[in-house]
Amino acid sequence: MLATFITDIQGPELTALEEQMLTNKYLGGVILFTRHFEGIEQLKSLTQKITHINPSLIITVDHEGGRVQRFRNGFTLVPAMGKLGALYKTAPEAARKAAKQCAVVLASELMSVGIHLTYAPVLDIDYGRNQVIGDRGFSIEPDVINELAEHFSQGLKEMDFAVVGKHFPGHGWVNLDSHVACPVDDRTLDKIQSLDMQPFKKILPYIDWMMPAHVVYSQVDNEPAGFSRIWLQDILRQSMGYKGRIVSDDLSMAGAAVKGNFWQRGKAAMDAGCDILLACNSSAASIEILAGMEKEGVTPMALTQYIPKAPVSDPLMEKRYLQAKKSLSELELIA
Repeated sequence: MLATFITDIQGPELTALEEQMLTNKYLGGVILFTRHFEGIEQLKSLTQKITHINPSLIITVDHEGGRVQRFRNGFTLVPAMGKLGALYKTAPEAARKAAKQCAVVLASELMSVGIHLTYAPVLDIDYGRNQVIGDRGFSIEPDVINELAEHFSQGLKEMDFAVVGKHFPGHGWVNLDSHVACPVDDRTLDKIQSLDMQPFKKILPYIDWMMPAHVVYSQVDNEPAGFSRIWLQDILRQSMGYKGRIVSDDLSMAGAAVKGNFWQRGKAAMDAGCDILLACNSSAASIEILAGMEKEGVTPMALTQYIPKAPVSDPLMEKRYLQAKKSLSELELIA
């Protein structure tokens, strides 16, 4: 079985144990959070040290704009994607351009501090039912999401960033937060396919990594999507023809706890079809999952192909970045 693992570290500097962990053959990447950020220069120093210890590691972050933007001081405060959906109602062409420009700004600023990937875009429909999704989603209209997400993805691709679609097959309908519970969506497969899955199908050619939801779709399978062979193999791989990577949502979330301890969750995710395991905010999870992968005899999978080419000049001095910021400012989407 071919797989890899992404996890985080405790604070803004590496500990000796973490430096050792970074060399583990089963570790493919690191995810950073707000607690790892004290300032631009400190963040650059941290990413440089991680890369120096293990150049094959991909350094990632949840940096979508709006509420989910881990680094703020010194970074552009990119709007929540829901603001682009609102703009689309009156100025669809401006919204499409702004979606691409948001991606260019996000990726340029992350690249400038040594970060390689952001877990975006959110493709969930904002039904107004789920507070954890809310305006992280582009719109309540699948067609609007399709257009804006496609342009956002084009912006990431222009920056040589991978596109991560989440949370397959759609997290917007349930009214519970899978960080603290395991939500159940009791709609039919036909209903989910006709609405929630449309954005995933539309931008499938752009998607490099797919992140399934820790949600049970009870009329399809009793397992959460991230642990379901029906969702990940029968529907995503076979019916939809998806050929990219499948990254689990955070295995330390309550929505994943139905599968047991950390390694049991990791093993269940791999058995279902995930080839990138993600666990955050728990050193115990990191230790347990890495040990489990070794004991299971997993074949390590490198993620180096998803690391953007090193910029030849400062990304923040590039014309496309400066133009994108200017345009977003003129639309009053950024300060």
